[in-house]
Amino acid sequence: MKYLNIEKLRQLRTEDFAATKPFPYYNDEGVLTAEGFQDLLANMPPLEMFDKKFGDERRAGQAPHDRYSLEYTPDMPVPAPWRAFIDELCSDAYRNEIQRLLGAKKVEFRFHWHYTPSGADVSPHCDSRREHGSHLFYFNSEDDWDPAWGGATLILDDGGRLDYNSAPALDAFEGITECKSIGNYSALIQRGDHGWHAVRPIECPPERLRRVFIIVVNPDNLFWKVRDRIIGKTIQRF
Repeated sequence: MKYLNIEKLRQLRTEDFAATKPFPYYNDEGVLTAEGFQDLLANMPPLEMFDKKFGDERRAGQAPHDRYSLEYTPDMPVPAPWRAFIDELCSDAYRNEIQRLLGAKKVEFRFHWHYTPSGADVSPHCDSRREHGSHLFYFNSEDDWDPAWGGATLILDDGGRLDYNSAPALDAFEGITECKSIGNYSALIQRGDHGWHAVRPIECPPERLRRVFIIVVNPDNLFWKVRDRIIGKTIQRF
C-alpha cells in the first residue's frame, strides 16, 4: 500500500506556497492516499506508549502546550502501517518536495505524535529557529470528532508587529484562519519569526483525543548536533 500521495505536493508550486499570506502554509486534503489514511487511522499508536507532557515551561512565558507525546525511534513497536508510512517519508521523493517548498538544501526529520485531551490548548507561538518548518497530519475522522469540539490549527496574522520572544493572546492578532483538520487533511507550515499558530482550548468528551502526527523539518547541521550532545539532549533524526 502507498500512504503518500506525493503528486499532491509536486503539484504545489513553490511560488504559490511562498506567496501565501500571512506566511507560507499549505492546508489541503489528500497528501495521504484515501486508503493510506484509513489504514493509519485504524492503527494509531496506543496511549500507553505516550509520555505525559503537562505544565512544561515555554519560551517567553508562553502557556504550556499540554498533551501526550510520543517521539518516534526505529526500535519502537509502533503498528506496521506507521512504520511503512515513515519509510515513505524518509524517501528522496518526500524529502525533495519538502526541501523545494521550504527553500532548504538539506534537511533531517523528526517524527512524533501528539494526543491532546479536553481542556488543553496550544498557545500562540512561532516554531523554534532551529527548524525550517513542520508538516502536521490530522487523525480525527468525521465519525469520531465533532467540529464543535475544536482542535483545528489556527494560522495567526500579527501584521509583522509581534516579537517572536513574547506571549501574545489570541486577541492580539489581526487575523485568524482556521485550518481544516477533520479527515484526510494536513498542514505544512514554514517557520518564521512571524509564523504564529495556535489551537483553541479543546472541548471534547473525556474518552476523545485530538490526534496529530508531526514531521519537524530541521537542517542537517553539525552545530545543532554538537549543541544537543553537549546539553545531553537526544533527538532521533532521519
